[in-house]
Amino acid sequence: MVTLFYSPGSPYARMVRVALIEIGLADQVEHIEATLRDPASVLLPYNPVGRVPTLRLDDGTVLTESLLILSWLDTRVPAAGLWPRDDTERARMGTAMGLMDGIAVWNRELRRPEHERSPGVLALEETRANRTADALETLVANGGYAGPIDAARIALACVLNYCEHRQKVFPWRAGRPTLSDWHDRIVQRPSFRATMPV
Repeated sequence: MVTLFYSPGSPYARMVRVALIEIGLADQVEHIEATLRDPASVLLPYNPVGRVPTLRLDDGTVLTESLLILSWLDTRVPAAGLWPRDDTERARMGTAMGLMDGIAVWNRELRRPEHERSPGVLALEETRANRTADALETLVANGGYAGPIDAARIALACVLNYCEHRQKVFPWRAGRPTLSDWHDRIVQRPSFRATMPV
């Protein structure tokens, strides 16, 4: 059986969990919650990098990194249209993932003791996040991230929802009513409600 190792708080792992529900494969995958930054984690025998999501296929092959896993899931159910099929959708996927990666760096820096934090890194990531969120407000207002659920929409919703609940120093809603409305609608989907971190 295919096994997904995940952490409930990871927006990267949440993307895969949401996608599994959306394409109807969640019941065919064993879900194992893994601890992170833990030398005794159940994940490490399968993924020495120690990051989630990690997907162990039934032949023993181990896939890591959310985008590789989403791409693999798309090959299982191509009719679902999970993976971006054209350049515009690929660009939207890149913007959503760029925001997620920047937020991850920002959050990692904030977890360090205050005297070890880099003011330069914090300022860079805050500027990058605001610039990207402003661009997303315009994109969404012009019809971007509309239509059927796909990996780009899942990624954007996961990172915004992560900021809403876990990375609260970024007030991404401020001055961005269209993006806020878009987020509030998409997270009402059953797949997002079922994967909401505690």
